[in-house]
Amino acid sequence: MTTASVGFSALNAGDLIRHNRRPKTVAVIDLRDGGREWTFAAFEAATDAFARRMADRCARGTPVAIVADNGAPFLMAWLGLMRAGLVAVPVNHKLPPATVDHILSDAEIGLALVDRAYRTLLPDDFACLDLEVEAEAAAASPPTPGAPLAAIPRPGEIAEILYTSGSTGRPKGVPLSHEGQLWALGKHAQADPPADERTLIVAPLYHMNGLFNASLALVNGIAIVLMPRFDARLYLEAVARYRCTALSGVPTMFALMAREEVLVRTLDLGSVRRITIGSAPLTEALVARVQGIFPNAAIRNGYGITEAGPSIFGDHPAGLARPLLSLGHPMPEISWRLTGGASPDEGMLELKTPALFGEYLNLPEATAERLRDGWYATGDVMRRDSNGFFYFVGRADDMFVCGGENVYPGEIERMLERHPEVAQAAVVSVPDEIKGHIPIAFVVRSPGSEVSADELKAYALRNGPAYSHPRAFVFIDRLPVAGTHKIDKRPLLDSALETARSLTRRGEPRHA
Repeated sequence: MTTASVGFSALNAGDLIRHNRRPKTVAVIDLRDGGREWTFAAFEAATDAFARRMADRCARGTPVAIVADNGAPFLMAWLGLMRAGLVAVPVNHKLPPATVDHILSDAEIGLALVDRAYRTLLPDDFACLDLEVEAEAAAASPPTPGAPLAAIPRPGEIAEILYTSGSTGRPKGVPLSHEGQLWALGKHAQADPPADERTLIVAPLYHMNGLFNASLALVNGIAIVLMPRFDARLYLEAVARYRCTALSGVPTMFALMAREEVLVRTLDLGSVRRITIGSAPLTEALVARVQGIFPNAAIRNGYGITEAGPSIFGDHPAGLARPLLSLGHPMPEISWRLTGGASPDEGMLELKTPALFGEYLNLPEATAERLRDGWYATGDVMRRDSNGFFYFVGRADDMFVCGGENVYPGEIERMLERHPEVAQAAVVSVPDEIKGHIPIAFVVRSPGSEVSADELKAYALRNGPAYSHPRAFVFIDRLPVAGTHKIDKRPLLDSALETARSLTRRGEPRHA
């Protein structure tokens, strides 16, 4: 594969470090391992040795699972497998054993690299290797004479299979090619990033968010501080201790940081220059809170889809400033269209990209539903402004009809979070015999707030369409989250249904 067109030199999707211009600088700081530091040269040598060990064990194209926490061993294994011409399959260790077993079977995995703590997730007789032992052995291996290992991929050859979160059923396998991933990474390659750049990554490496951000850092010679799991206090302390300059995450993470007001006042967080918040809707109110924590940071709304590679949006070709909540402007090589909306500038986003997946693994019906004539139906409803900037409206499958009007929960949530006494909001729809469906809002108050349901109802009626105002408000201390730190609304559904039933019992005029 030639790589001149992607803006950096790499032979395959696992070959991201070898030509780094800063071999003696720090590449990875592993907080799982007490803050152990790896230079680019040391991490490259260990990854090459890991790739050779795996190539000796497995035939080319063998899918190999990784079941582990964030850390240098995970990153080394993921890169090493792809570099050796094997297929890396990161697995969410928070899934139940039955779902993990489904993934092992679905992807025809022949070997798993596993943290000892997660060995019980896999069948007793499954072929497993201790990931930490393998990583240490690779790090201790003497350098191999000659060129580092890097299998040259065939056109369309699969580098990795990522499994979706499975919020609507079993996770779906998304095979992604070497060629597509190199194209996506090349869109973000930097000529000469500042020498003090450091990014803190806590998004799980079994998810595209964490993997892609780690890949970009390695391509650009930026140091990665890796956290095994998110804790708001530990995250903020790590930002200050390691002088991180770039952060990424989902809104829930930053909302939890905003609650640590006392700690924030004790830390120097001025090193942060860039923050990307994505994978869930973003609000002006949260941006303001985040800006208060990281006063020197430029904050952007991020968007990416596993199936699309995930690079889609970037800067405006005419250099126009990106509006606060905009996702950006489609990259030049992205084909897009908005379908099913009231105008050509609103509707569900459909895409063609050089990094697009080719099928859901072993799911021809799901593939046919979402991928037609090379166009991928994202399921995300967008609007486009007069300058060509895109904005996220909501998920098409989250939309519900209330009194004949289409309602998107995300729009209600963004409106509620503009209230100064609302830290977070999640809206769930429940069936209603008169309206069809009605929204129920779950609210986390801001620290010290005693805002009432009546006050929030009046606020919603003043600041949004009357038909979409929540018919009830449930106050909770914390919204439930999934393994990817996104809000998980499924645990809220039973409470929403009971709340709606209680309205009926009390005879409240919820149909207004």
